[in-house]
Amino acid sequence: MNEENTKVEVETTENKPRKFDKRRPRNNNRTNNSKPKSDLEDKVIEIRRVTKVVKGGRQFRFAATVVVGNRKGSVGLGTGKAHEMPDAVKKARDAASKNLINVELQEGRTISHDIIVKEGACRVMLKPAKEGTGVKAGGPVRDVLELAGVKDVLSKSLGSSTKINAARATLRALKDQKSPSHVAYLRDKTVEEIR
Repeated sequence: MNEENTKVEVETTENKPRKFDKRRPRNNNRTNNSKPKSDLEDKVIEIRRVTKVVKGGRQFRFAATVVVGNRKGSVGLGTGKAHEMPDAVKKARDAASKNLINVELQEGRTISHDIIVKEGACRVMLKPAKEGTGVKAGGPVRDVLELAGVKDVLSKSLGSSTKINAARATLRALKDQKSPSHVAYLRDKTVEEIR
């Protein structure tokens, strides 16, 4: 008789829902890759091996500079450091995608006006160009302009050829562009009067 009582008790405790058995309902509609796909492209401008000298010796790390853009007027620049190269590039890409700027292009292909920007000892000059000219630039300046969506432009790098400073100067030159409509608004005139 004792055996029957214990069996009954065991059955009743197994059927009872316990407090910690409550689970969240599963959402089967979600897939593992539910993260929205970004339309941003990226280019690695520079990867350097940097050294920190400490009491125990030297510590080596990698420093990466990456530019991201969607070729439609949105571009950003970022840097990252890590002990491994892929981690440094990933950090730089994440930093660049957080620092995006919008570039207002004339006719969707070129910049509004001439500009010279200085960053450190590096100077970058940009000039608008006729349709069909292409991107006349080299190195990091070209990477930034192409990912910003500029199709026709003339450029010249002056002074130092440090890659990160050339990229920063180009980015600032694009950021400082003023469209004719913006200048007309500032001067309280029409676009036709300015042109």
